[in-house]
Amino acid sequence: MKRPRKTVFVCTLRRLSRAELPVDTEELARYLIGKVLVRETASRLSGRIVETEAYPIGDAAGRAFRGTTPHNRSLFLERGHAHVYFIYGSSYLLNISSEVPEVGAGVLLRAVEPLEGVELMVSSSRKTRLADLGRGPGRLTKAMAIDLRQDGLDLCARGPLWLAATAQRTGTIGKSVRIGISRNIGRLLRFYERGNPHVSGPKRLRQ
Repeated sequence: MKRPRKTVFVCTLRRLSRAELPVDTEELARYLIGKVLVRETASRLSGRIVETEAYPIGDAAGRAFRGTTPHNRSLFLERGHAHVYFIYGSSYLLNISSEVPEVGAGVLLRAVEPLEGVELMVSSSRKTRLADLGRGPGRLTKAMAIDLRQDGLDLCARGPLWLAATAQRTGTIGKSVRIGISRNIGRLLRFYERGNPHVSGPKRLRQ
């Protein structure tokens, strides 16, 4: 089996503070493009965020729409916390909480461009192309070794999962409808780095 070529990681990571994260959900979804998700295991895994979706206050397509439950409580935490949930009987998905405490809203991370730990990502995936490892929200969590044990973690604090910035320049950011939802389907709340091969979705939503 042909393995993806290992990415050379040269950027210095700087942990993001909560004060840097926009409170507004849509603004946060756009802001996160080009930032880095870091997973500390026995070795470090990291991926540059290249696609997000916003699920703002009152959005019928959002996980927080029906109020607080045992499964979505982390979406009601202060902005910058992880909300991990299991879906389709096979995949974990990762949201980042937004807005203010006790107000449920969040940003779904849909795709990352692998930076560190590529070989470990490959070993946990059946994908052989580098562009496929973190393309799509279920593949993202698999590549980054994320499951329910990371639900509720503060991504602005020291720990096994955190957010970072780098000096790498972010390309042009595109905007489109969200993917795979059946409510509020016309809202332009999906953000992505145009031309990045790690972005998911049909070609018309990646240009």
